[in-house]
Amino acid sequence: GLGAYTSVVGDAGVTIGKSLTIPVTTGDSYTIAVAVRALENAAKELNISLADSTAAVVGATGAIGRVCAGLLADKVSELYLIGKKDHSLTEVANQLRNAGAKARLHTSTEIIAIKNARLILTMTSDQKAIIFPEHLQPGAVVCDIAMPHDVSSRVLEERDDVLVIDGGIVDVPGTADFNFDFGYPPGKAFACMAETIALTLDGRFESFTLGKDISRARVEEIDKITVKHGFSISSFRSFGKILSPEQIDRVRLRAQAA
Repeated sequence: GLGAYTSVVGDAGVTIGKSLTIPVTTGDSYTIAVAVRALENAAKELNISLADSTAAVVGATGAIGRVCAGLLADKVSELYLIGKKDHSLTEVANQLRNAGAKARLHTSTEIIAIKNARLILTMTSDQKAIIFPEHLQPGAVVCDIAMPHDVSSRVLEERDDVLVIDGGIVDVPGTADFNFDFGYPPGKAFACMAETIALTLDGRFESFTLGKDISRARVEEIDKITVKHGFSISSFRSFGKILSPEQIDRVRLRAQAA
């Protein structure tokens, strides 16, 4: 199982898969499923109705971003696709429209466009923060699955009316000991790791997610497999630290006041 930085190097595992006699997966399918589910769960905590909301996907032209955008386009009223190249964003928007997307679609190469959105998924490969306090509206929910984080720590320090959560962290069933410190408590794993574990538990010894053309069907399939074996989305964390119900309540109250 590849993951984190190893999954984005080169051609997303295709060459590695051809060079080995064992199955290879990047884990990106389950990463997508967990990211969208985590954003939905966080929206519920702030009493946000997805059907009436505007969302944004930052990194919408990437392998993960495209599929996340497709899933959200069926759940929200408006969707902003944010990326670096206009023609690539137009291509993604056209694909979503042709697939029957319910949401009204917008494209932008400017990060400030996310200020129009209440719900934000971000997953770029930038090596420095790109989302700052001035980019977010009061009551915004940001699910950041980028490594390193797309969201600046300044948001945590300066904006007590927005909720920033780490995406892609799941609770593994049983009492597995990875014998390695990933920076999280025992029993928790990145979704990309969990995809490898879940496939093994299910006896699916195949190269499940390879390359940058990830299908929605694969995302839905791995989601069912993980539920079958008892995987679940971990409790909310922000910049690696657990968020208490009291902290979430404070964000909700600050957002309402703003």
